[in-house]
Amino acid sequence: MTPDHVDRIQQEWARARPDVDVRPQGVIGRLHRLALALAAEISEVYRAHGLGEGEFDVLAALRRAGEPFERAPGDLAAHTMVTTGAMTKRVDRLVAAGLVTRRPSAEDGRGRVVALTPRGREVIDAAFTDHMANERRLLDLLGPEADAEALEELLRRWLAALDRGA
Repeated sequence: MTPDHVDRIQQEWARARPDVDVRPQGVIGRLHRLALALAAEISEVYRAHGLGEGEFDVLAALRRAGEPFERAPGDLAAHTMVTTGAMTKRVDRLVAAGLVTRRPSAEDGRGRVVALTPRGREVIDAAFTDHMANERRLLDLLGPEADAEALEELLRRWLAALDRGA
């Protein structure tokens, strides 16, 4: 296989610091570069639908909630792993775009819920369909499905180990 950018960096470090094991950089460095490249590819699909990653996340969390496609703002923040302050900004942008509404909760008169509008549902359904097709395209670059399945299992185990240690 042809040496890549990470190979060159490892070779330079091996010369500069032969006392340090640079092998982990082969995995971590490539994962980092891959994450950046994938994020750029994925963001293009969001932009094609007039969304940023944050807006897509909010609409997706609402769509996954099922009928009536609503969640409390704090619940949305938990499902998208952002602060409530960041969630407020995202929801404000989506309200302005006519993709979600804020309304009083039917269960708690003091609480509020964020809900998809019919237009918001159309946008997230189209964006999600294109997003999954794009992810399929990106994953197919890896090759055989068995490789993707093996990689998925490795990543699942690694994330689980990191979660346990966190």
